[in-house]
Amino acid sequence: MKNTVFTGSAVALVTPFNENGVDFQKLGELIEWHIDNGTDAIVVCGTTGEPATMPDEEHLSVIEYAVKKVNKRVPLIAGTGGNDTRHCTNLSVQAEKLGADALLLVTPYYNKTSQKGLQKHFEIVADAVNIPMILYNVPSRTGLNISVSCMKELAKHKNIVGLKEASGNISYAMEVMKECGDEIDMYIGNDDMIVPMLAMGCKGVISVLANVLPQDTHNICQLFFDKKTDESSALQLKVLDLVKALFIEVNPIPVKTAMNLMGMNVGPLRLPLYDMEEKNLEFLKEQLRHFGLI
Repeated sequence: MKNTVFTGSAVALVTPFNENGVDFQKLGELIEWHIDNGTDAIVVCGTTGEPATMPDEEHLSVIEYAVKKVNKRVPLIAGTGGNDTRHCTNLSVQAEKLGADALLLVTPYYNKTSQKGLQKHFEIVADAVNIPMILYNVPSRTGLNISVSCMKELAKHKNIVGLKEASGNISYAMEVMKECGDEIDMYIGNDDMIVPMLAMGCKGVISVLANVLPQDTHNICQLFFDKKTDESSALQLKVLDLVKALFIEVNPIPVKTAMNLMGMNVGPLRLPLYDMEEKNLEFLKEQLRHFGLI
């Protein structure tokens, strides 16, 4: 059995921007807010953090700042995935040097690869570091799914300890869990499926919802762990419409919009991400009002 990186709710944190680049003061405020509100781990430079628009220097500066700000109070997980193995490896090595507790690596996108290539890609990165890696399976964004057999092989590597599963396919998740056993911790990547996946033995969620409802997202997990499954399920059902609103357009457009509407001032999206369609914006506002967030 490998060491577990975290249990509960990890926020897939937005990156606050201003006219000069990253708004580090705001980033620090968000980190403190999350720790104060029960978030169990913090992920920076994941999809929600818009790393595809960040040059390496900026990307690494966010990781460095977050590591120092968190200061080991909760696990700090750094997104270092991409579709160039050499680049991923270099970024991962640098993130480890900066003090990240673990890495999150998405499957290669656009150029994609075969399952053999996918296995080699992740193994090369894992060989280059000495901290845990959580792989990220999100075929709706990447066009590439980690096969069960490939995941079984990857689970043999000492540094590959988890999978963020965001395909929405519970049957696939169950197969991975069955084949990999204690060698892989499963994390939910879909905020509308937290309770069902916890029931299958997942360790927690890497959450977009937690950006606006950190305490509730933590509570969904903690209530389940405390065997208060009825309360956990009721809270999951309560947030469903808000989750729908947060994914009514491609993430992180709605969640960053929501945070700005809430007065959190996380700054603009970076192109090609753009403002929400008016009808979708109205639905988002309706759900935020329902929760008393605006």
